[in-house]
Amino acid sequence: MTRQGIDYGGMMHRAMQGLIADVLKSIATEGLPGEHHFFITFDTRIEGVEMADWLRDRYPEEMTIVIQHWFDNLTVDEDGFGITLNFGNSPEPLRIPFDALRTFVDPSVEFGLRFETQGHDEDEDEELDEGLLDDISDDDSPDDSPNGGGEVVQLDRWRK
Repeated sequence: MTRQGIDYGGMMHRAMQGLIADVLKSIATEGLPGEHHFFITFDTRIEGVEMADWLRDRYPEEMTIVIQHWFDNLTVDEDGFGITLNFGNSPEPLRIPFDALRTFVDPSVEFGLRFETQGHDEDEDEELDEGLLDDISDDDSPDDSPNGGGEVVQLDRWRK
């Protein structure tokens, strides 16, 4: 059965990938400004990830790279990016599809994105959607939220 409606999750996912692509394109042409640097975690098992065999052996599921002081050959296209990084004084090229990204963090400005895997089936999505709607209330008091749950925060109390 095909689910009809607006795929907000997919649209947001693609928009976040586009944001990272724009940031990386800027860095490729202009370099890193100020204290900016990135921690990028990606799934090494995703089709299209290209890396040295010894790196894949060391990081068979997930790897975090740091783009900061030394990097070379940063290229960005619509599907992902390529970069050469230094691993123990050995430059190694990497190719990382945007679909492999799990987190993107710039700690210099406390900015971060987390990409959730897109592996839910329709029944799970419907249960998640219903659960989310059940949790939303007009009262934004943290006492009403379950432990470990989210909280809907109304921004009116901070407006002047």
